[in-house]
Amino acid sequence: MTDSTTQQTDAARAAILEGRTSLGIELGSTRIKACLVDADDPTRVLAVGSHAWENQFVDRVWTYALEDVWSGLQAAYADLVADMRARYGADAPATFGAIGVSAMMHGYLAFDEAGELLVPFRTWRNTSTGAASAELSERFGVNIPLRWSIAHLHQAVLDGEAHVPDIRFVTTLAGYVHWKLTGEKVLGVGDASGMFPISAAPISTAPISAAPISAAHGYDAALVASYDELVGERMPRPLLELLPASLDAGADAGSLTADGAALLDPSGTLQPGIPLCPPEGDAGTGMVATNSVAPRTGNVSAGTSIFAMVVLERPLEHAHHELDLVTTPAGDPVAMVHCNNGASELAAWAGVFGQFAAASGTPLDGDAVFEALFAAALEGEADAGGLLAYNHLAGEPIAGLVEGRPLIVRTPDSRLTLANFMRAQLYGVFGTLALGMRVLSGEGVELDRMFAHGGMFRTAGVAQRFLAGALDAPVAVGETASEGGAWGIAVLASYRSRGAGRSLGAYLDETVFANAAIDTVDPDPADAAGFADYLDRYRAGLAAEAAAVEAL
Repeated sequence: MTDSTTQQTDAARAAILEGRTSLGIELGSTRIKACLVDADDPTRVLAVGSHAWENQFVDRVWTYALEDVWSGLQAAYADLVADMRARYGADAPATFGAIGVSAMMHGYLAFDEAGELLVPFRTWRNTSTGAASAELSERFGVNIPLRWSIAHLHQAVLDGEAHVPDIRFVTTLAGYVHWKLTGEKVLGVGDASGMFPISAAPISTAPISAAPISAAHGYDAALVASYDELVGERMPRPLLELLPASLDAGADAGSLTADGAALLDPSGTLQPGIPLCPPEGDAGTGMVATNSVAPRTGNVSAGTSIFAMVVLERPLEHAHHELDLVTTPAGDPVAMVHCNNGASELAAWAGVFGQFAAASGTPLDGDAVFEALFAAALEGEADAGGLLAYNHLAGEPIAGLVEGRPLIVRTPDSRLTLANFMRAQLYGVFGTLALGMRVLSGEGVELDRMFAHGGMFRTAGVAQRFLAGALDAPVAVGETASEGGAWGIAVLASYRSRGAGRSLGAYLDETVFANAAIDTVDPDPADAAGFADYLDRYRAGLAAEAAAVEAL
């Protein structure tokens, strides 16, 4: 071990033992991750931990058991402690400088007066809220997506569900975990904006028990009053009494209680009193992790789903069903294009080609398969040779689909080659997203840069280039932190403890991303023109996709 490495290890061990750290925890759809960073330099990831989990489809509801939430959190935390011990010989710490919790946005967790869950957790994947979404969108004049918490709550009201009279608190998964750790019923404004529309301007708020908060971006008062008028006596309390308070990034969101410490660390080593930042949703932590919190910036996250977040300079002129209006963790307005289907179909085809390679006697590992197929896509024609690829494994509201049927469609005169096939597959990942982004373009929204993250961007120069052509905007890819949202919420926890007097954007620019290596690709005019032609055919071909849903 070199002197430099020894010094770095000693410095990390000292930071851990002295509590000069920030712990971020994110509950994603398939993994619960924990990430510990140096509070003074959040780019230094000190240790990580994780735990795999899966949602369940019970009684036609996508859900996670709350018992699995806590066993998973404890397992991820224990894995983090083991990583610290392996790296630095450091024992489990008694404290951290700050903690942050993030999780999948939206969904529905409803509790009674005693704090007992009334119905199983309804996640963002549930699409049984069509009637509520339509009624509220029309009444409010803004798009209320199927997955938003208010859509789930109102659907329960419309259906006359037996638990509605007993509701005393409704929150998201991040809000629930934070509540149990601190006793505070609060949310970061980014996560809150996926529950109910947020006011465009900061409003005065009542303080939480930990410390007064002078102003924050809160729920739209006019729309809250409209909802209370709509439901009347069908709801047990006024809406604001049921929702968590909304807090901007950097606010005091309470501190870890003795019960909360025991929930994270049953060994009893972790001590109470650690401050927490406002809990956030995965979209907000993605914006932080990609430094996309300023107007005219945005990010695209591609995984099981794909979504784009664009920070707006001004309000949109019209409501659009393709666009969700949410906020950054600092409360600035964001247009979100959320697509249920991302890179899963692309991965399935890569698996088929990997099986072919093995069957031919030349087995390749997964990364090698993707590299070969992506390289082939670069040789494809700009319009994918007339091929169309639909990646719809699940329903897709933007495309008007209640269910999905993956399809490859071509005309007799199309050019079926491996290169065109793979370019069509990559274009297909961005197809529905591009439909929503075209709506934003029609509103006059301009982009200086989109930041892309997700596994499909690991192969340099391919998906990034095609996304730039699809959006007709520069696309950046950078090496920030491999832990994604868990790292993003750790950064927000550091901002809570170290960002005094600075905006979130300034803190990210000056402290986190000042020396970050970023690779930016401008759109190639040929790619942009070819994708535009592809998208015209893609939009027209949605009729075939809809017919497949009906017939198969």
